[in-house]
Parts: sequence; C-alpha cells; structure tokens
Amino acid sequence: MANQKIKFENSSGQILSARLELPADQKPHTYAIFAHCFTCNKNLSAVRNISRSLNQNGIAVLRFDFTGLGESEGEFSDTNFSSNVDDLVSAATFLSKQYLAPKLLIGHSLGGAAVLFAGGIINSINAIATIGAPSEPEHVKHLLSSGSAELSESGIAEIKIGGRPFTIKKQFIEDLKSNKLATVVKSLRKALLVLHSPQDTIVPIENAAQIYQNAHHPKSFVSLDGSDHLLSRYEDSNYVGNLIANWVLRYIDLPERKTLHTKDQVVVRLGKEDKYTTEIKAGKHQIIADEPLNLGGDDFGPAPYELLLSSLGSCTAITIKMYVSRKEWELEEVVVHLNHYKKDLLDENNKIIASKKVSVFERRIEIKGNLNEKQRTRILQIANKCPIHRTLEGAIEIETSIILD
Repeated sequence: MANQKIKFENSSGQILSARLELPADQKPHTYAIFAHCFTCNKNLSAVRNISRSLNQNGIAVLRFDFTGLGESEGEFSDTNFSSNVDDLVSAATFLSKQYLAPKLLIGHSLGGAAVLFAGGIINSINAIATIGAPSEPEHVKHLLSSGSAELSESGIAEIKIGGRPFTIKKQFIEDLKSNKLATVVKSLRKALLVLHSPQDTIVPIENAAQIYQNAHHPKSFVSLDGSDHLLSRYEDSNYVGNLIANWVLRYIDLPERKTLHTKDQVVVRLGKEDKYTTEIKAGKHQIIADEPLNLGGDDFGPAPYELLLSSLGSCTAITIKMYVSRKEWELEEVVVHLNHYKKDLLDENNKIIASKKVSVFERRIEIKGNLNEKQRTRILQIANKCPIHRTLEGAIEIETSIILD
C-alpha cells in the first residue's frame, strides 16, 4: 500500500489535509472518499484499517480531516454539518481533477449522515456505505448537552467530547436542525449499504432501521454484532473494509485488466509502463515484487531476494509443523528469521579466492512450546530437510529459452 500526503482546497479557500492510499500496484479500479466521525480525524485506527482492506481489493481511498479538525485549516467553531457536506464535495472535485472521479462514499457516525447528503450532490457516486450513522444529523445534540445552557445564553460554549475541548456556536445546533436526512434518503437513487452494531451505545441501532426504511433499493443492511461505535477492534474494522470492497463490486463498472495466463507453475510480467514493479501469478495466487527506493524501484512489494528468503522460511516452518503434528508434540508457534548476504570464498588454505563469493542464507528458528532439548534438536534436523533447503544446497540447473511472438 502507498500512502500519499495530500492537500486540497475547500469551497472557502481553506486547505484540508488528507491521505490518499493506493493499492500496492498503484492501479486502483475505483476511488473512494472516507468521512470520519464527529470530532474525529482521518487517522483514527478504524479509518486506517478500513482503508487498507479496501486497498487490498483494488480501491483507492482518500481520507481527510474536515475543516477545523486534525491537520486541516479553519476553526472548528465556524463549521457545521453543512460545511462537512461541502468538504466532501470539494474532496470529490479534487479527485476528479487530479485522479479519477470517486464512485464510492463511506461515512462513519455523523460522517455517515454527511455522505448520504453528499451522495445526492456528487454525480459520479454509484454507491454509499454508512457505519454507525444517525438517522438525522440532530442526533449528535446529546453530545453537546454539557454546554446547552451556555449556548442558549451567549451563543457559544466550550464542551468536551472524548476528553478533548471543542468550541461550539449556536449556528452549529441550528444547522443540525435544518438538515433533514429522511427527506434526502427518500430521494436518493444510489446503492446503499447500512452497517451498524446492535451494541452501539453512541448511536442506537434503531437509527440504521430508519435509514434503511427510508432508502430505495438497491439497499443492504449488515449487523456488526459485537463491535463498538468506533470499531475499536482490528477484527471489526478489517471485516467492514472487506465487506464494503466486495459489496461495491456490484455497483461499479470494472475496467478490463490484463491478466496473466500460463500452463506453467509461475508466470512473471514486467511491463514498459512500470519501473520494476513485477506481477507474479503463482498457481491461482497474485503476488507483486519490486525493488527498494534506493535501487530505483517503488518498493510496492518484496524484492526478489526477499521472496527467496520467504520461500525458504515458509518451507522451513511448514516442514517443522508437519513433523511436529505427526509426533503430537506441544508446539505453539514456530518463527523463522532470515537474512541473506555474500561473503568471500576461501580455498583450502583459508585464502580468499579472488572475484568469487558464496551466498549465505542465515536462518534462525524460534520455537515456542512445551518441548525438551531432545525434541528441539530433532526439530533443527528436520528444518534442514525442508525441500527448499535441499534445493538450494543441491545441484541446480536453470534452462532458459526465448518464447517468440
């Protein structure tokens, strides 16, 4: 995954801070915009996890800080729900000009309400996903109750949300009241996915039912059973990301992508348009290899020697696990640490042989479990019998030929 720091201008001329996260091959089939929850920011762990899951499924994600929050310019006290919607429209305009028009909007909590409003304005949007969204923006008023008296008297108050102070003006409350989400959802003609936890104590699940009832088909609802409002657990946010990525495929036109075909075990492709980012098809699995930045690559995947080390390490771990399972020994975990380097080749008199080097594969095996010294010694012997180990130590011939067009 490539993470680019981005800045774009909102409708008021303020600079908003964003991150654009792209799939490893830098070739997304879809661009999405993520709207974070009320008083949160783009770096909330759930936002990052969902973005990464989408990246793994070929979707680029622009996640940004609303005006006055995170690293974005502006005063939070001068913002409101309507300005959040305007920020989303500005983000879509930026993507359309600099990359591709977004087709997917994702909103968390109040951000979910905002994407429902923005989805009706941004023409390129085909699909919208909400996570723990209120059925009306006004729902967040209960979070502001500590400053309600002061707001009524002076029109401005400082409140605390999540232990952090925020200044709120009366116009914020009035704006929440004026935006009626039910009317917007009833007129919306975009595919909708409503995600909500029945255990959500911040925005009760009844809000999801109201959004779903007001929406037109195609619409879907998924219960995020066991998760909290902020999707604090990695398992929950990762699940949400993968779920959205698979759901949205029904509602976007995927461009034809050149796929690798071969009757052989592995096929590798490196095109003219790439630096060193290499596509690999091993059986039915897709892999990417690359070179690090200091060697002129983009570092989108492991380098060839890292893949070779990975092959040795995985084969070692699998061989050990197979043997220990047959023996029914108490092995909890095997971790293989590997390095590769070259050293001088010495003759029988321990003198350096000029211009000759030998490759060294350093392998350290970490064994966890209730095992005695004799068992550990045997495991080391078994590690040296792994097929890749034997291949690397044995005689190797590489037969190469050219395939003519």
